[in-house]
Amino acid sequence: MAKAKIVVALGGNALLRKGTPPTAEAQLEVIKETVEYLAEMSYQDYELAIVHGNGPQIGNIVLASEAAEDVVPVMPFDVCGAMSQGYIGYQIQQALRMALLKRKRDIPVTTIITQVVVDKDDPAFEDPTKPIGSFYSEEEAARISKEKGYELKEDAGRGWRRVVASPQPRRIVEFPCLKELWDTTIVVTAGGGGIPVIEHPDGSLEGVAAVIDKDLAAARLATEIEADYLLILTEVDQVYLNFNKPDQKALGKVTVEEAEKYIEEGHFAAGSMLPKMQAAVNYAKQNPGKKAIITSLSKSLEAIDGKTGTTVS
Repeated sequence: MAKAKIVVALGGNALLRKGTPPTAEAQLEVIKETVEYLAEMSYQDYELAIVHGNGPQIGNIVLASEAAEDVVPVMPFDVCGAMSQGYIGYQIQQALRMALLKRKRDIPVTTIITQVVVDKDDPAFEDPTKPIGSFYSEEEAARISKEKGYELKEDAGRGWRRVVASPQPRRIVEFPCLKELWDTTIVVTAGGGGIPVIEHPDGSLEGVAAVIDKDLAAARLATEIEADYLLILTEVDQVYLNFNKPDQKALGKVTVEEAEKYIEEGHFAAGSMLPKMQAAVNYAKQNPGKKAIITSLSKSLEAIDGKTGTTVS
């Protein structure tokens, strides 16, 4: 019997590293390193589902589509999201399958192109906050905004990026498929937070131009599948108060109430750690006694054992 169920949310650095070219080939090389940690979790008998981000990837797909608009029609934003799910999932499947076979674990890995229902009246549509695509200087951002009508915002001191609406995930459409596969298969699902869709009264679904935060989608998935852990992987080993300041303080074990207080005090950047802490709080609040962990990929197994990371419970 497996030790526990874990929903893993992979941060952008698990797919592409800063300074490397945003190519499919470069991404695959990073993913091959990333999946070694996931394969080790499986080897240690944890059951996994994998959620990943797609901010840079969907941004690049949109840019490529727009650059070729004189030759081929521009792809709708929701279709670009589906494309990003497909190619990132394919690379994770391929690399993780080999990493598992090296450990003599013959477990299938598959990707579900996943739709996630959002509320058409979600206030996020009035205030876009989700960064996608490349980083720009302030001057470049002003030019792009003027030329294309995009909204761009400064992203946690790293540069300017295009922002789109980031509505709350309400329901994972393909969840029954994932539940059916859970005991036999490692599933890559809700990639990029899922393709945001509006559900009409007749049950039909319509894609919208938005990006759901992948950590919030992972929290929704972890709750629905009754996972034992939500594991949010990012660039730092722990969450910090006063990050990058002389008085920064690492957070170890944090209660839901403490985490909510820190969020309210404004300790976490909107395009960076804030959604991770919100996702951790959402999961821990809805699943008393279970744990949401935020840590780096390299420290993931140690964090599950309680040796590092930030745990919200």
